[in-house]
Amino acid sequence: MALRNLRYIGDEILRQKSREVPEVTDRIRELLADMAETMYHTGNGAGLAACQVGVLKRLVVIDMGSGLLQLVNPVIVEQSGTQDCVEGCLSIPNRWGRTVRPQRVVVKALDETGKEITVEGEGDLAKCLCHELDHLDGILFADKVTEWISPD
Repeated sequence: MALRNLRYIGDEILRQKSREVPEVTDRIRELLADMAETMYHTGNGAGLAACQVGVLKRLVVIDMGSGLLQLVNPVIVEQSGTQDCVEGCLSIPNRWGRTVRPQRVVVKALDETGKEITVEGEGDLAKCLCHELDHLDGILFADKVTEWISPD
């Protein structure tokens, strides 16, 4: 495992659409492990998309405190409700904003072994899943902010 360099707002890779992963290989598993290590190293990240470390592949890691999710080619297949959220992003340091996200989402993906999985998220996990999957399409949370919050 290795720490990867984070990409920050203004880096055009964050605005590009990520490509599907045709097969979960050892290289993909190594990248997922590197992404997780990088996310944990920041000390305040709950999720990270591959584009945030400069790789345009549809890969996401998330840990909301109940264990690491490693998602390959994740897609939201169901969503319901709405929630008002406060969001930040490792690629937009020290900025927080209010957004509106679904209250519940269902995501289909492959895990790190290539097995099909379904992840159901409510509340903060739904927000995090939406945030990270947006990254895969070049969308930043800043695009969805309804109000910026001062860091008082």
